[in-house]
Order: sequence, then C-alpha cells, then structure tokens
Amino acid sequence: MKNDFLNEKNKFHMKQINIFLILFLLSFFTLATFAQVRLPKLISDGMVLQRNADVKIWGWATSNENVSVHFIDKEYTTTASQKGEWNITLTDLKPGGPYTMTIKASNTINVNDILVGDVWLCSGQSNMELSMKRVSPLYEKEIAESENSEIRYFAVPQKYDFNFPHTDFQSGKWQKTDPESVLNFSAVAYFFARELYSKYKIPVGLINASLGGSPAQAWLSEEALKAFPEYYNEAQKFKDSTYIQQIESQDRVRISDWYKQSGSNDEGYKDGKNLWKNPEVNISDWKVMKIPGYWANEGSDFLNGIIWFRKKFTVSSSFVGKPVKLNMGRIVDADSIFVNGVFVGTTSYQYPPRRYTIPAGILKEGENTIVVRVISNIGKGGFVPDKPYNIISDGEKIDLTGDWYYKPGMKMEPLTGETFIRWKPGGLYNGMISPMLNYKIKGTIWYQGESNTSNALEYQSLLPALIIDWRNKFNQGNFPFLFVQLPNYMEPLDNPSESNWALLRESQLKTLSLPNTGMAVAIDLGEWNDIHPLNKLDVGKRLALAAGKVAYGDEKTVYSGPVFQSFKMKGNKIIVTFANIGSGLIAKDGDLKHFAIAGEDKNFVWANAKIENNTVIVWSDKVSKPVAVRYAWADNPQGANLYNREGLPASPFRTDIWLSNK
Repeated sequence: MKNDFLNEKNKFHMKQINIFLILFLLSFFTLATFAQVRLPKLISDGMVLQRNADVKIWGWATSNENVSVHFIDKEYTTTASQKGEWNITLTDLKPGGPYTMTIKASNTINVNDILVGDVWLCSGQSNMELSMKRVSPLYEKEIAESENSEIRYFAVPQKYDFNFPHTDFQSGKWQKTDPESVLNFSAVAYFFARELYSKYKIPVGLINASLGGSPAQAWLSEEALKAFPEYYNEAQKFKDSTYIQQIESQDRVRISDWYKQSGSNDEGYKDGKNLWKNPEVNISDWKVMKIPGYWANEGSDFLNGIIWFRKKFTVSSSFVGKPVKLNMGRIVDADSIFVNGVFVGTTSYQYPPRRYTIPAGILKEGENTIVVRVISNIGKGGFVPDKPYNIISDGEKIDLTGDWYYKPGMKMEPLTGETFIRWKPGGLYNGMISPMLNYKIKGTIWYQGESNTSNALEYQSLLPALIIDWRNKFNQGNFPFLFVQLPNYMEPLDNPSESNWALLRESQLKTLSLPNTGMAVAIDLGEWNDIHPLNKLDVGKRLALAAGKVAYGDEKTVYSGPVFQSFKMKGNKIIVTFANIGSGLIAKDGDLKHFAIAGEDKNFVWANAKIENNTVIVWSDKVSKPVAVRYAWADNPQGANLYNREGLPASPFRTDIWLSNK
C-alpha cells in the first residue's frame, strides 16, 4: 500500500518535471523564433543599392540584440532598440556587383546577387502601371532582346491603408530582366531604364509603385493632405473600417443585382435550343450596324444592358487546322466572344486591347460565324473606332469591320459604379510609399494626372505638394523628380476651345519651377481613342533625356523640346520666344499648326504662325489687336507641330489667364 502511494507520488513529480521541461522548451523555441533577425522585402536577393550615397540597411530583431552586417569587405555593427528596430549605414558604394551581404544576430541571413547602381522610384496611375505585355505587339524585337541582368525590377504590392503608414510590403521580390520577366514590367519604366543603361552602363533598379486610376491625393501623406482640407477630411472618414465595409457592402449588392438581373433575363441565353452564340440562329429580326462604332450613334432606343453581335466571314484553307490571332480592338464595356459557337475569350472591362487566340480546329474552310456578347453598364457602349478588328495568320488578314447584325439581349438602366476606396486620399502613400522611405533612391519618374483633369487648376498645387512631401519623407534632399506631361487624347475639335486636359498640362509645366524637376512632353504620343497609348518607348526615352540633365548633369544633350518663355505684341502680331530651342525651331511636316490668337474680346481664332530667328510670329486677319496666343490648347491638338531640330515637341502653352476649369 505504501509502495503504491510512493509510486503514485513519483509519477506525479515526474509529470510536473515533464510539464516544466515542455514549458521550458516551448519558451526557448519561442524566444529563439522571436529573436530571428528579419529584413524588409526590399532588402532581398537581387536588389540594387544606390551608388555614391549613404545607404541605410535596416530590419527588426529582439530588443537590444546585437546585429552585424558584412558587405564588400566591411563589417558594420549595431544594437537593436527596445522596439527591436535596427539600422546601419553603408558608405562609399561604387557601381558594380554582384555582391553578397551577410546579416548576423542570433541567426544569419545572406542576401545574394546585389548590384550597386542607380535606383528609381516609378509611380503614378495606369500609364505607369501599363506592362510590356500590354504593348508587346509594338515591341516584339525589344522584348526578344531584353536580356540584361543589370536592370532589376521590384513591383510594389497594390495596398492602401488610411490608418497608419506601413513599414514593410506584404510581398515582393527583385527580378532580373529577360524576355519572360520583362512582360510584367512597367513599359515606361523599362524603356527609361534601358536608355539609362545604354548611355551610362550603370546598373539600374526600378521600384514600381503605381495603381491605375489613382489621383494624386491618394499618394500624399496625411501631413501633406492638411493643406487640402477637403481631401484631409475625406481621409479621416475612411479611417473608420465600419464606414468602408458599409460602402463596400452597398456596392456589392447594387452591382451584383444589376448583373444578376441582366444575366438571368438575357434573351440570348434563355432558349437552350436556340442560344444566340450558335451559328444557325435565325437573325431575320436583327438590325444591322457598322463596326467599329457605338450603337447610340445608330439611333438605337437603348444604351445599356446586354447586346449580341454576329457576323459571317469566309476562311481560306491557310487559316484552318492551326491557332490564329483574333483582334477585336477595344469594346465598351465587357465582352465574350464565340467563333462557330465555341467560346474563345472574354474581357471584363473596357480598357485592354481585345487580343484573343482562336484554337486550332474551330475555323473551317468557307463560311464561319463570329458572335460577340457585349455588356454595357454605363455610357455609350460599342466598338472603339481606329482599332484593329481582324483575324491574322502568318501575315494574312481577314477584315472583320463593316456590317454586323445585332440585337439586345436585355435592356438595363445605367449601373452606378463602385466606390474606388483604394483611390481615396492618403491610402496609397501609407500602403505603397511609406514602406520604402528608408531605401535610398536616385530619383522618381511619375506618370499621372488623367484622374485629376476634372479639377486641373488644383493640380498646380497638388503635384508640387506631392514632390515636396516625398522629398521631405525620404529625407534625401531635392532628389530628381521627372514627370510625363499628359499626351493628346479624345476626339479633336474643329475650333479653338477650352480644355481641362490642356489646363492640367499647364499645371505640370508650371511645376518645373521646383528645383531638380524635369518633364517629358508627350503631346504627340497619344491616341485619340485610347487613354492608354501604346507608344511607351518614346516616353521612356524622353524621361531618360530629362534624367540626363536633372540627375546626371549632362549639359551637352538637348533634353527638352521648346518651352514658352515670353511674348510681346507688335502691331497685329504676337512674337513668342522659347527656352530649350536646341539647335533651332522647326515646323514638322509643313507649316506651323494649332496656334490660336485673341483680342480683348477673348474670342480665340485659328492663327497663322511662322518661325523667324528662332521665335514664332503669330497673327490673324480676324484679330487686328491681338493680346493673347495659345498653342496646342486642346484635349487632342492633333497636328501640333512645333519642335526643335532634335525632334522634341514644344509643350502646349497659353499667354492668358482668362479661364478656370470648364
């Protein structure tokens, strides 16, 4: 009995010891795990560090833990703060690599394949975000020849937050440039880097923090937003997660209901035996319209909903038995496409080019049928003109423009779109800019402004505020800040007119008064029917020219087109002088165009203009006493042709101050 008692007692003590050991081991491993030194996502394999600068390397560790960093034959040591934050500064870094960095604390991290060169932050909205894949039809050769391990790219995750600035990204990695990886690079950023590397042979690191549709105020810090009370107050509202959830819930319900109602009542899908995608459908009651075009222009009694289009086309034997390319331009808003009743592709919103592949075995020699189901949720739906609509195989083309049959599947009221919370003030700064503030950069390239054209005069304050804000937050002085002036866009008008796009270009032009800024004029690189023009090569080249002047001190190269400097009135003429004339002013492709002149009545008329002694003389028989002149002052000043001999276009300008936003 006594032995039984002792055995039970011993078992009890052993259990206590085992529990103690387990708790000890758990606490040991927990502490060991907690003690692991950790690095931000930017400090990782393949990174590019800024040359000739004090470069901060930072991370997190256990409170008061000793940390050492070994890089290029130098050892740096520090101790983490009570919060576990640590940093060291690398000095005297010369271009080169690849190198390895070793960080030691209770654990060891090796960061491999590091280059030292120039780091550029690339930011803005969709035209900065636009990928090489999107513009690939123009640049097949450039993509095929893109292999370059000395151009590196880091895509910042698209994240917003209204409550606090983030200290790291959720994900991200550095990528070398090759024909596969470059497809996901920003096209503007890549061509910019390619030009820099070609000229300076210095490694280039690109950090792309951009988001389509984002207005400038989304990229301002909370501190900078205080200068814009409307935006600051809006940012405060979105700190409330319940408020955001309520908006998102309402949006989801409204949008879901619209698509459910339209989809479930779509006549083209109702009769299972007679689906409108099938080639044999009876179309005797279908109407005809020419494609490309918008059905609102055809006098249709509806604007929005689901509309079906179909066309027959003839195929030769050379198209049969292999995959072929189908180009359907751009369609507003969404589309699903069927060839001979077989689904071949879909796009959910209006902006991307419709590039599809018809798989082998679908086309047949002779007559074939293509059907396009279009969803128009608001505005004018249809097929955007001046885009390719064809089938291509080995250089042969089948033209798909012309007469198509169409019929509404379901007529709907316009859909009120979603609230783009990610574009609200301050959110993108906190989520996408703040985490990189410790990372040393050479400068910034910026392509944005389309989303601010509705209040273009305000942009005179917004863009400078953003530049100053970022310079303050990066704490790197007046680092180079280069931006793209908005290109030509929308339908050209016959007469001089007011233009918010012109006003915003002027706001961008005035921002050049800030030190170490440069602007790439793109007034000749746009497309009237596409807010995302595909020519990003010349945009990148012009940004690189500006970088040569502002960031690299190149005084010999002409880096800009003509910029308005001053004017004077002489009789019935106005004489305009310019800066950045290079080796002289020229009128590209004929006489000067797109100059307008006005008297005191403020009524602008088209004017004559000629170049004389590298000035431009402007006059009109309709204005005897001119007081103001404008050049390329329009959404799309098609034909504006004032350049310098180096082939760089003049920036649009006006000499008057007569208007505000239209």
